[in-house]
Amino acid sequence: MAGAGAGRRAAGGAPPGVTSTVAESAAETVGALAELYLGNILYALERTAVALEQDGRGEDAAFYRGIARHLAEARGRALRASPP
Repeated sequence: MAGAGAGRRAAGGAPPGVTSTVAESAAETVGALAELYLGNILYALERTAVALEQDGRGEDAAFYRGIARHLAEARGRALRASPP
């Protein structure tokens, strides 16, 4: 299933509106990007879950909320483990 804008990429594989150099790309790991955009990801997962519930797909909604819960818990553990 492709979302809005799926398949459209700027030069270098970056999403539209995002510029990137080779050095920046090397520093952008999946984990670093997920941490940077965690709030957006959690919001999108919840919007997906709400839409699935409205379609009568409660089990699928629970799956996406489970992913969000795991991400949020992992972020909480990382914050508690990092020195102030």
